[in-house]
Amino acid sequence: MILLGFLTQSLIVELVVVVVVVVVVVVVVVVVVVVVVVVVVVVVVVVIEVLIVVVTVVLVVVVDVVVVVIVVVTVMVVVVVIVIAVMMVVVVAAGIAVVDLVNTI
Repeated sequence: MILLGFLTQSLIVELVVVVVVVVVVVVVVVVVVVVVVVVVVVVVVVVIEVLIVVVTVVLVVVVDVVVVVIVVVTVMVVVVVIVIAVMMVVVVAAGIAVVDLVNTI
């Protein structure tokens, strides 16, 4: 009887040890899964923020370049118009001078 009780107590102790080990393993697995999920979420959020910053910087640079190009083209057009107007005035003045010279002779 005592031997049977000892075996029963030994089996109960072994069962308790197995249950404790299983619970510890399950808790460790759950903690590892939670940590992995948190790390993945943090990495995804950081990547999204970096992409947002990169897209914003690229858009700002593109808009700045477009504005600079528009300003440069506008200035060039104004300069060309002014040069053409000055050339027309010079040509008209030269024509008037030639006509006056011809009339004087």
